[in-house]
Amino acid sequence: MRVRLAAVVAVSAFALAACGGSNAAEDPNAPISVAVSPQPHGEILEYVDRELAPKAGIDLEIEKFDDYNRPNEAVANGEIDANYFQHIPYLDQYKSERGGDLVWVGPVHLEPLAVYSKQFKSVQELPAGATVTLSNDPANQFRGLKLLETNGLVKLKPEAAVGTRLDAAIAENPKNIQFKDLSPDQLPRSVDDAAAAVVNGNYALKANLQNPIAVESAQDNPYANGLVTSSKLVQDPRIKKLAEILRSPEVKDHINRTYGGVGVVPAS
Repeated sequence: MRVRLAAVVAVSAFALAACGGSNAAEDPNAPISVAVSPQPHGEILEYVDRELAPKAGIDLEIEKFDDYNRPNEAVANGEIDANYFQHIPYLDQYKSERGGDLVWVGPVHLEPLAVYSKQFKSVQELPAGATVTLSNDPANQFRGLKLLETNGLVKLKPEAAVGTRLDAAIAENPKNIQFKDLSPDQLPRSVDDAAAAVVNGNYALKANLQNPIAVESAQDNPYANGLVTSSKLVQDPRIKKLAEILRSPEVKDHINRTYGGVGVVPAS
């Protein structure tokens, strides 16, 4: 196994080409390189590489990214074989805006989106004119608005969907909440200043945020994070084996043991 933390501004095409992505299609025994967010995706994949992949005859190379764009770019460009960090709505939005040879393989886990606040104990306590921060990526921004709607803070227009502008998506905002969109990695820090912040699960884990005031339901949730690869590798036996392992009872048990059913839960 090789694990490497890839800084967004520092990873060069040469460095990425040195991993399995450049050779996997030609050599059936080559390592599989997978781009991940460090938490929880990297942690889960490290467990797979340590405990399960050797038995399946898979050699993994794990590339860790703190950014949501580079893992897709790397797979689309053939620099990395697969990635594991995103859900289908995010993938669809990314492809509609940027294109790229990216194919969904299968779900692994769900990170319920949550609202955090250091000032208030419920969404209903937020005062008039309060500032609420949420993601600036369209898929997770709409997801955050849906969570706030479920908790009665706003009402969305029936036609609102992923990609609808923030101001155009909201039909009713009785408390005149001031929304501020930030990059997902900045959201945990915004809890210190904003009345509340809607934070992606992996960044909440990284920042050790606790005691959310609202949590997204896992029931019938379309935002499960999963494995993505390219069209030329989607039928590769190693990719199929990896997808099967990631959906195995062993991995589901590991997720439940590690995260205690909070913040990260196996996909149904």
